[in-house]
Amino acid sequence: MSDEHAPEPNDIDQNAEQTGEPPENADDAGDTGDTQALLEQIQQLKDTQLRLAAESQNVRRRAEADVEKARKFGAEKLVREMLPVADSFERALEAARVMEGFDSAMLEGIEATFELYTQALAKNGLTPINPVDELFDPARHQAISMVPAPVPANTVVDVVQTGYALNDRVLRAAMVVVSQGAPSVDDSV
Repeated sequence: MSDEHAPEPNDIDQNAEQTGEPPENADDAGDTGDTQALLEQIQQLKDTQLRLAAESQNVRRRAEADVEKARKFGAEKLVREMLPVADSFERALEAARVMEGFDSAMLEGIEATFELYTQALAKNGLTPINPVDELFDPARHQAISMVPAPVPANTVVDVVQTGYALNDRVLRAAMVVVSQGAPSVDDSV
């Protein structure tokens, strides 16, 4: 019996590693602790994956929103530069309509050209702001004067310069004359 000796703890661990079997006197508490640690690590990795997927989706959504905004408002600088051309067209048409002896065929040509011009701008999201008989809106209108008028107070009675919005964003507020309201009887005495 002296030849037989009790196995050393290191021998047991080496046997377990070679055979893939747990050692005979393995501590169940140690296995449970290792299993719990692995489960926690798996949960952490799942949480990390979910966060990364959510962040990726948020980045994609922001990029799509940026592309959409660039599409809608990319031409803003060009459109702003075209507004004085629209103003000139409007003034030319107003003058031609009241001028005596102005060639009617020429007037029709200017009107047709202006119509094509405004249609091209409208296709790109530009809309005129022409608020006659609407309530004054400081976000869309710029009041240049107030006059007594037989309409409710703060109603736009005249547009001095047409305003424009690009895809509902105001590029230039309409310059307007606003009603003070009907003159009272006391004011006239």
